[in-house]
Amino acid sequence: MATMGVIADDFTGATDIATAYAARGYRTEVLTAPDARADPGTDVSVVALKTRTAPIDVAVAESLAAHDRLAAAGHTKFFLKYCSTFDSTDRGNIGPILDALVERTGAAHCVVVPAFPDNGRTTFQGHLFVWSDLLEHSSMRHHPLTPMTKSRVADILRPQTRHTVGEVRLATVQAGPEAVRTALDASADPYVVVDAVDDDDLVTIAAATEGDVLRSGGSGLALGAAPGSADATAAFAAPVGRRLVVCGSASARTREQIASAVAADSPTHQLDVARLAVDAPAVIQEAGAWLRAQPADSAPVVYSVGVPSDVSADADSSTRIEHALSEIVDRAIADGFAQCIVAGGETSGAVVSRLGIQRLVIGAPIAPGVCWAEGVTASGRRIAIALKSGNFGSPDMFTTGWEALA
Repeated sequence: MATMGVIADDFTGATDIATAYAARGYRTEVLTAPDARADPGTDVSVVALKTRTAPIDVAVAESLAAHDRLAAAGHTKFFLKYCSTFDSTDRGNIGPILDALVERTGAAHCVVVPAFPDNGRTTFQGHLFVWSDLLEHSSMRHHPLTPMTKSRVADILRPQTRHTVGEVRLATVQAGPEAVRTALDASADPYVVVDAVDDDDLVTIAAATEGDVLRSGGSGLALGAAPGSADATAAFAAPVGRRLVVCGSASARTREQIASAVAADSPTHQLDVARLAVDAPAVIQEAGAWLRAQPADSAPVVYSVGVPSDVSADADSSTRIEHALSEIVDRAIADGFAQCIVAGGETSGAVVSRLGIQRLVIGAPIAPGVCWAEGVTASGRRIAIALKSGNFGSPDMFTTGWEALA
């Protein structure tokens, strides 16, 4: 029976929260195409969008359409999933989407819980930390699209919304679900940022808000959900075929993973980003030829950014990179590749869309927030794909992540 409809602002976030719900024993699906309909027999349906940095009107319209699809499938409770580093600007897109969903659902309150302690994201005294650093002092300060120069979540959200934003501090959370519920009911603020520094706090918040029609946060809050009855160990059998990694992310962790792959003697190929602007077909064709020439038992890595200076100042560069990598993967699948790790939220969305995958079946976890998933391409090919947020995963993930496949 449908219990939760999730609206995710990017594709890696969608598989991230789906992994969390599946681990808690919920039958979970990820819908990756605009015309894919939620299965009424699924406990949790996650709609994967590309709204994090889309124009505000587009982001709001697509989020409301996702809500309506989920409601039509029988979901009566909803979750807006955004990045655990609250990636946004002073204009949005988190605030405008929340405002629209509050109006559509009639929610009196909506908690704001970006914390994901397993990946070092915690909220204390209303401030968001990345491991031991305040958000504004982390690598997110220099993000090319959503530079995070503040750490207090309420201060980030307030300029984005027409509603007021309150806070519930850690002492209240640690007093238990009833204390949190009492604080939320007493608040005059439609949005309430709730502290969480460990998984026990997430369990408390999830219990306190179980009856809420709308919640928001990172996937950590899903890890606090009450246990479901589905078999969390069930996974698909991996399709036979060659392996591939593509990276459109410029994050510090992805660059570290590329360096680790180089150190492990994995074949690596860096796209000529400058040439993409003048002769993209040639760059894509060269990458495809290089992939075919690699040993069949290797896991070659195609990437766009190896060091920070590789990041292009060209505003259209990211779009060209996403297009190129998605085309490279599409051609690789046609050449017999069947297992693929994709690094970067926007790149993941581009790849899945280019392949024509309608929905993803969640499989084995690789790392907190990262899992293998099964998809069927528009041409009918079954593949295993892992969509990785730029800053997630162990440094050696590009060489060890394959071990989780059945």
